[in-house]
Amino acid sequence: MPVTKFLRITGLLAIAGLVIIVPARADIERTVTRSYQISPGGWLRIDADLGTIQVNSGASDELEITVLEIMNTSSEKEADRILKDLKLGFIQEGGELRVTARYNRSGLLDWGGRRLKLRFNATVPARFNLDLHTSGGSISVGDLEGEVLAKTSGGSLSFGRIIGPVKAKTSGGSIKLAGGRGDADLITSGGSISIGSVEGAVAARTSGGGISLGSATGRAQLATSGGSISVDAVKGAIEASTSGGGITAAITAQPQQPCRLATSGGSIKVHLAPDLRLAINASTSGGHVHSEFDLLIHGGMSRSSLQGKLNGGGPELYLRTSGGNITLAKPEL
Repeated sequence: MPVTKFLRITGLLAIAGLVIIVPARADIERTVTRSYQISPGGWLRIDADLGTIQVNSGASDELEITVLEIMNTSSEKEADRILKDLKLGFIQEGGELRVTARYNRSGLLDWGGRRLKLRFNATVPARFNLDLHTSGGSISVGDLEGEVLAKTSGGSLSFGRIIGPVKAKTSGGSIKLAGGRGDADLITSGGSISIGSVEGAVAARTSGGGISLGSATGRAQLATSGGSISVDAVKGAIEASTSGGGITAAITAQPQQPCRLATSGGSIKVHLAPDLRLAINASTSGGHVHSEFDLLIHGGMSRSSLQGKLNGGGPELYLRTSGGNITLAKPEL
């Protein structure tokens, strides 16, 4: 047998042997639980190097938090060694509880922190405020009355009905807000954004997905680089822009500020309440403009552009697309 071929086969056998001798690992789980008497309206602040976070509200004035530690090993001694690199902190000061998790990701066998997983599960009073941050997991919050701040570098964000302002950011997942009362500011670099009915202003930005909004009573500012935008009803001004899809929106109440809808990759269809007063400025370079309303035309009209006044005029409704049609439609029945 040639030497080169012999060495190649020997190397493959060595690699195969190395794979075979690696033992299968079973997880070891341990739980840390803390309970605190705390007044409604306080704060829960979690700052973790890794782990998922889930928070729900309860009926009592008690805050309970459980941290599930999951070690990827079948050895209790090895689990102890892994946990030596984890520092959990619980500090209560008045109506505020601060929880920290610091993990020293050291060694080749723990590249990326794969040998330890954390799951934070908290129950707070129904009226409470949250400040949640994790560098490696998703965040989920149920129905709550209070301010919510949430940030993760590697997971999705999900919120129930929040009676209070919401500010949330993720670098690697989708965002879902069931609805609520208060302004919402949502940012993601890698997923879609879904929002229910919000009594307040909405700002939503994503680089990698579509945006859907049920309704907003305040100003809606929506931007995406990679998907379509859909708005069932907005009672304030709206700004919507996308580079990768169409825009469908309904303006149901008189805006006091200009509205702007623009896309480079699709059509625009906007439903307008019949009594709105608007100055229409619509133009497309890849289709035609159609209006179901009688407009007072000024500045000219063609198949691809239209400038006119609806009900005598008002704030500007600016519509632009490079890749589709523009339709001014009456409300859907």
